[in-house]
Amino acid sequence: MGGTASQGNRRALGTGGRALMERAALGSLFDALRKREYRVIGPTVRDGAVVYDELDGPEALPAGWGDEQAPGRYRLFRREHDTLFGYTLSPQSWKRWLYPPVATVCRVDRSGRAPAFTGGGAPREKLAFLGVRACELQAIAVQDRILLEGTWADPQYAARRQSACLIAVNCTQSGGTCFCASVQSGPAATTGFDLALTELCDAQRHEFLIEVGTARGGELLAELAHRPADPETVARATSAVAETAARMGRTLEVDGLKDLLYRHLDHPRWDQVASRCLACANCTMVCPTCFCSTVEEVTDLTGTTAERVRKWDSCFTMAFSYIHGGSIRSSTRARYRQWLTHKLATWVDQFGTLGCVGCGRCISWCPVGIDVTEEVREIRESERCDPPATPGGS
Repeated sequence: MGGTASQGNRRALGTGGRALMERAALGSLFDALRKREYRVIGPTVRDGAVVYDELDGPEALPAGWGDEQAPGRYRLFRREHDTLFGYTLSPQSWKRWLYPPVATVCRVDRSGRAPAFTGGGAPREKLAFLGVRACELQAIAVQDRILLEGTWADPQYAARRQSACLIAVNCTQSGGTCFCASVQSGPAATTGFDLALTELCDAQRHEFLIEVGTARGGELLAELAHRPADPETVARATSAVAETAARMGRTLEVDGLKDLLYRHLDHPRWDQVASRCLACANCTMVCPTCFCSTVEEVTDLTGTTAERVRKWDSCFTMAFSYIHGGSIRSSTRARYRQWLTHKLATWVDQFGTLGCVGCGRCISWCPVGIDVTEEVREIRESERCDPPATPGGS
């Protein structure tokens, strides 16, 4: 376990403050979180992948593991150094913990003289997320717009979100399907975190540059063994993240993207991608911003109690758009077009932001390797070769 902070470092740093922490002191972060009754969720290796799960301590982190990601491909490999966060992204997202795949909305009990209705209840556990990437912070912010704001806020999401502690880790390497730099959601965490770590590891040293994002983060740092961050190390960390941005495996040109897709709702490219798409919904299941759900009502065998249960759903399923008379999107072409144009066009109209954060999960985990950046590029290039007629022209 890590040591305790020296007497000179026991004051909490303010927002924006930076400090350096040795790798050996990481255990004290777990101690500080458990002291505050947080359940720590972070990356670990299981079943051939880096997954997010409950962690007992830093020994459970994926030390020395990296991942190779390409369209329809994901593989782990051993790295030269024992970096703890040397992977790119887990196939899971933090949405699994803030907006669970299955949740009870309400219950009714008929065992008394009159039916008794109760809500699903707000979760009481406090979650600390360790290892949140910049694109994932942006994804959480996107879901906040949907599930926290407006008339129909989700009370269960609100309860989980309010108590969550977010400890980000800046990316010092990029994956083959990453394009967060294109949509300005990474690779550096700039907002939305309590603490942000940049891992610096070589043959001589293994340490973390820590930036404080909130008062809660400053209080946590005060309990960790740390020292002031020197300008040279700050510059080194900044350079590592900047190099990551320059090595992105994909790019997405976002200028005029919404109007581009609106102009090409009948583009032949939709038929081409539909001929490959399996409508398996993998892309929506791994997406950190998708929020579509369905509701089921179930009873026990006696009929005494019943529950209304919310479950994740996908716009790729035939039943999702079913209304009286049939599905309004009966073809794979229509469903894929709905998904992509919602992410990159109508989402902007609804929520004022893209529904894509450039994490690349939908590319890596598509069984046939469909690449959203390629689909957009093909539509854009076709317009450059055959530009649309100018209004009022001949």
